[in-house]
Amino acid sequence: MAQNKIEKSDEEWKKVLTPEQYNVLRQKGTERPFSGNLYYNKEKGIYTCAACGQELFSSDTKFESGTGWPSFYDVISSDKVRLQEDKSYFMHRTEIVCSRCGSHLGHVFEDGPAQTGKRYCINSVSLDFKKEGEQGKESEVGKTEK
Repeated sequence: MAQNKIEKSDEEWKKVLTPEQYNVLRQKGTERPFSGNLYYNKEKGIYTCAACGQELFSSDTKFESGTGWPSFYDVISSDKVRLQEDKSYFMHRTEIVCSRCGSHLGHVFEDGPAQTGKRYCINSVSLDFKKEGEQGKESEVGKTEK
């Protein structure tokens, strides 16, 4: 399915994201472990990109990894994220970015549960959450500004 790419300047992103969101989503930062509100979320629903509103993860694939960040064993659809090599901080990891807006979400590791063997380790600040039954609600950030 074709996706409408979202491209904004740094200044435009700074206007629609909090400073913490900007640091993580646009500058590839990370939040402190166990500090994000969605780490503790147990409700049913869909996790979306905090920058553009694209649906990324289902609560059905969320699991307790003990790492301090929300963890999922699969994405809603493989076309919702892009995986790219990350060699920062003298490590070799696989970065996860939103395929729609290019925002940094977190990293994927090969130590997840048996369903896929994957652990998508995501910053809470990179996500918004739509409770089950809140269909059609889209992030204000992802909408075209007038």
